[in-house]
Amino acid sequence: MPPTNSSSSKSSKEVAVIETTHGDLVIAFWPEVAPNTVANFKSLARRGFFDGTCFHRIINGFMIQGGDPLTKDPSQKHLWGTGDPGYTLKAEFNDRPHVRGVISMARGEDPDSAGSQFFICLGDARYLDGQYTAFGELIRGDDVLEKIAQTPVEEGPDGELSRPVERVEIKRVRIVPASVFE
Repeated sequence: MPPTNSSSSKSSKEVAVIETTHGDLVIAFWPEVAPNTVANFKSLARRGFFDGTCFHRIINGFMIQGGDPLTKDPSQKHLWGTGDPGYTLKAEFNDRPHVRGVISMARGEDPDSAGSQFFICLGDARYLDGQYTAFGELIRGDDVLEKIAQTPVEEGPDGELSRPVERVEIKRVRIVPASVFE
């Protein structure tokens, strides 16, 4: 069962530090437009759900995607992109634009099928506006985002050139006070 946001004022004062093998990405949340999505991401991060996963999909100029628990196990590579936390969230579409640095929930065809997978935009993807739940933005680590974007890719099981040749691991995700970065 997904968590619900009980304190949006507390939520707005915390950020996520996504520690990767390429450096840290710091995300500021938008609880005012996606309160349940923010609460879900924080809850998953706090229980170590993302730790040891990887960015399993990279499309330079578009986005990097992570948050699949199946990526912890290289023998499950053929299933990467299909994992979730065992529940889904109701979409919280909003007016925040999908531009470089915006973090948004990945989903299937059903708008209410997001769970744990997320993507960070590498460029302007405004055609996704109103169709995916944007819930925050990168405030530190644009150089790290670019480094990840430049990772060589190969064809994945869907035929798309998006599977990283080298593992870009999410070592851990920490939720810390925003004041650390002010």
